[in-house]
Amino acid sequence: MNMKKLNKDQRGFTMVELLIAMLLTGIVATAITGTILYALNVNFSIANRMSAVRQVRNVGFWISPDVQMAQCVEPSGGSGFPLTLSWTGWATNYTHEVIYTLENMPSSEFKRLQREHKIDSDPPSITIVAEYIDPAETSCVWDCDCDCFWDEDCDWDDAWLTFTVTATVGGQNETRIYEVEPRPGSQ
Repeated sequence: MNMKKLNKDQRGFTMVELLIAMLLTGIVATAITGTILYALNVNFSIANRMSAVRQVRNVGFWISPDVQMAQCVEPSGGSGFPLTLSWTGWATNYTHEVIYTLENMPSSEFKRLQREHKIDSDPPSITIVAEYIDPAETSCVWDCDCDCFWDEDCDWDDAWLTFTVTATVGGQNETRIYEVEPRPGSQ
């Protein structure tokens, strides 16, 4: 083995230079890690916000056509749930009944909006319309003197359902207010 000896003119790094280099590398690594974590946090925040938006949009997608078809609207309880909508089909004469309820989500303070659709005596179909619904910020109010179009002295033309829904996902929330009128001539 042939090892060369260092001459006095050949020098390596001093301990101070190595410590400074390690310190600068640590500072740069910390800055890069912080930037990556910030970007991931923003990404999660945006994803949660978009999920909340999808939930409240889904509510409007489902409830609007049901209210427009309704010939009877029966909100119950303080928040208007369960909300029962019913009508007779135009071409089929089938009786439709749709019931919207707020159901508990497992291990969560939030609720699911469930839609149960019964047609005559067939078994009901159940659809989860939205999740992460904040029950304290969700309500429906039927603004009419009567619940069914065939009630005497009912001015169904001035009737509408105001549905306020708030979804909260990962600390991000979205609120929408839907004002839906029954379709003209649905009575």
